[in-house]
Amino acid sequence: MSTAFSLAPLFRSSVGFDRFNDLFETALRNEPGSTYPPYNVEKHGDDQYRIVVAAAGFQEEDLELQVEKGVLTISGGKRDANEGVTFLHQGIAQRAFKLSFRLADHIEIKAADLSNGLLSIDLLRVIPEEAKAKRIPINGAQKPALQH
Repeated sequence: MSTAFSLAPLFRSSVGFDRFNDLFETALRNEPGSTYPPYNVEKHGDDQYRIVVAAAGFQEEDLELQVEKGVLTISGGKRDANEGVTFLHQGIAQRAFKLSFRLADHIEIKAADLSNGLLSIDLLRVIPEEAKAKRIPINGAQKPALQH
């Protein structure tokens, strides 16, 4: 019996989070059957992310991307069977799927592309000026006189 503890499930369904408490909350709500289709969550810099989903056999019209209340949902519909085709072996899964990713605040979807059976979704953290940290200068050399 292994006593190793893996944090990998925490990072699979959240993008842009730097705090562990948000990841633990998401892991508790994670669906157990969300391993199809396989996908990667990649970080390409401080504020750039990419989700890559293996969508073999799906075309653009079979896929749908939707963002609602900070959750990105990727779904693929089951394709219609080809008329007059009898499969002797069908190893390419084309079943319907639905993946959900909770996005951190200020994460925006910049682009989505389907190429060579991989659906790539580019995300960018855009922090508004009013939310950025501001440096406050300390004027130690000159102290204004207090007026009474």
